[in-house]
Amino acid sequence: MGGALTLMRHSTSNLPPAARAGHWNGVIADVYFPLHLTFGDAARFDGQLEHQTLGDLSLSRLQTEPVQYERHPRHIAGTCEEQYLITIPRRAPVTFRQLGREVRCDPGGFILERGDEPYRFSYEAANDLCVLKVAKPVLSQGLRSPDRHCAQVFNGRGGLGGLFTTMAQQVQATAPADAAAGDVLGRQLIELLALAIDRSSEMADGAQSAVRTAHMKRAEEVIRRNLSNPDLSPDLVAEACGISKRYLHEIFADGNATVSQLIREQRLIAARNLLAMSNPGPMSDIAYRFGFSDQAQFSRLFKAMFGQTPSGYRASLTGR
Repeated sequence: MGGALTLMRHSTSNLPPAARAGHWNGVIADVYFPLHLTFGDAARFDGQLEHQTLGDLSLSRLQTEPVQYERHPRHIAGTCEEQYLITIPRRAPVTFRQLGREVRCDPGGFILERGDEPYRFSYEAANDLCVLKVAKPVLSQGLRSPDRHCAQVFNGRGGLGGLFTTMAQQVQATAPADAAAGDVLGRQLIELLALAIDRSSEMADGAQSAVRTAHMKRAEEVIRRNLSNPDLSPDLVAEACGISKRYLHEIFADGNATVSQLIREQRLIAARNLLAMSNPGPMSDIAYRFGFSDQAQFSRLFKAMFGQTPSGYRASLTGR
């Protein structure tokens, strides 16, 4: 037999109004992960949270006045294990923005949130949320590439989605008495979640593919606009696009070149275009203008890409 299962409770009801916001920030960080909170009315804020651990799954009930939760890059730095939150709103709609996509999830639906990417989550009326937290390796056992399903609204009223939301809320309400039962229920909830999302994968794939394509085009535009910027790097591109460097590299992973390779190739193409003009200037100036450390590096990379050195290319043009 397993040991007793502990149900943890947090409340602001007995705290002075001035202490509630700070206390709630700490509660949220402990139960989920660090977030920046903006309260609709901090002086009148009231929040209740119950949570329990069911094997590999954390299950909680969150009841609060209006709040906006933001996951910033500073919260993510140093994160070792990717976590997901699955939120089921029960009283009022929630708005969620991540990876360039913003969705509204009404009661009767649920959303998947990626913890290692910046996001914004909010509700403008008092809400009652059922929230699950699970690590990526655990969810990935039953759901291929969970990341592609983030920032999508799933139907929680019927079919497998309805079974999942109903079971999650029933387990949360009844609070299993021992750890062994909790472990079994946790596994069943994760399996049912994976099945429910997988059945909706075709629509999710299409929408997520469009988002990734839009991010890739924007990244390419940023690169082209900054070819002469000595600070051009994957970090600069990710920041300009409003995404993390990790997600930027994921977008380019299926392509023919990495972000750094694309930057180098675009710089070489721009240098070649300049060489084709009349009076392009000294070769060393062209090399430094497009971010190459010296003329020798520029010449070597240029030849590797175009089959001839920059001076050889220029000579072939002037000799016509």
